Amino acid sequence: MTAPQPDSPAIGAVDEPPGFGGRHPDKMAASALCASTPTKCQARTRLYRHGVLEHEGFPVEEISEYLRDESAVVWLDLRDPDRADLEVLSAEFGLHPVAIEDAVHDHERPKLDRYNGYLFLAAYGVRLDADTGELDTSELAAFITKRALVTVRKDDRFDIGAVLAYWDANPDLAKFGVGYLLHGLLDHIVDGHFAAVRGLDDAIEVLEDQLFSDDSADRDVQRRSFQLRKSLVLLRRVVLPMREVVNALMRRDLHLLNDPMQPYYQDVYDHVLRATEWTESLRDLVTTILETNLTIQGNRMNIITKKVTSWAAIVAVPTFVTGFYGMNVPYPDYGRQPGWVFPSPSCSSPRSRSTSFSSAGTGCRRDHPPGPATSLGAANWMRTTNPLGARRTVMELARYSARCARRKPTSQRW
Repeated sequence: MTAPQPDSPAIGAVDEPPGFGGRHPDKMAASALCASTPTKCQARTRLYRHGVLEHEGFPVEEISEYLRDESAVVWLDLRDPDRADLEVLSAEFGLHPVAIEDAVHDHERPKLDRYNGYLFLAAYGVRLDADTGELDTSELAAFITKRALVTVRKDDRFDIGAVLAYWDANPDLAKFGVGYLLHGLLDHIVDGHFAAVRGLDDAIEVLEDQLFSDDSADRDVQRRSFQLRKSLVLLRRVVLPMREVVNALMRRDLHLLNDPMQPYYQDVYDHVLRATEWTESLRDLVTTILETNLTIQGNRMNIITKKVTSWAAIVAVPTFVTGFYGMNVPYPDYGRQPGWVFPSPSCSSPRSRSTSFSSAGTGCRRDHPPGPATSLGAANWMRTTNPLGARRTVMELARYSARCARRKPTSQRW
């Protein structure tokens, strides 16, 4: 296929006044722009006779006069026409009302309809924004007769100047008439599809590198994945029906193509198949990226959970020990004589002698049983040491004092 000219913008470029890919929409193919036209919309015309470009930019009213010559081939382009503008051409070319309605309405499916004496083509030019991943489309309709090609553009985003550049770059094919003009139009459209698929492939490769990067942002990867998937779905709707369109144009019963033009259309058909298969593979790849991103997030969450569980197991041991002796429940040797081994050294300190523990009959001396004052002092000491068990301690000390009171002093035992 012929590559677009270097000075021509990509198909479906966004209209950014005052320039459109370096050229203003009103100045695209300025030599073919009609100065006089019965339509309200902008029109461009060209006349080929015997395979040579003879005239361009002539008034639309003269088309019927030129078509009287069997060797003449006419091209007419209308930019964003309404129903009244197409009614002007209906009488000239005998256009069916259904075909006119399809040419006026937006968002038609890419297709090729066959009418009595002419064909109706609906297609889309596309352009991919590499920065945002958004896909921009521009709708195009065409009426194809044996000696005339009428193109209807819905907006200025479709670069008709690039199509004229293709025609001018291959003048040796002009002798094949409408087949030559239609091939240049389809070649430019399919080249735009192929360029968009290639751009999406590059964007997905960058996304794969970000997916396994150490400093990747999960939200950015997910947002970019959904945007590319949305663009792929839209591109698939545009590219997939073109396979049927080009295949139908190659049918010999239409008597539209000459045998020398068959290889050129076969080349276009091959590019359509490659773009379709490439789109399907990229769609599956984007779905895999989305699933892989969710899996990576799950693995990261599992690692964090393992770390938290490990620290919880380490902290559980001291928490169990401190919590066990801090509970208000009896522990081993609770309320027995050996349980007073730990507080007994405090009785030997000078400060303890000044308290109730140092009075006569304290628990530190074995020859005298502890009295009520001793029990109250021990209760006060236990209350400050273990506030949670203070109530139970007082009760135990009371019982202990009662048992000691019933015992005989040590001196009497001897």
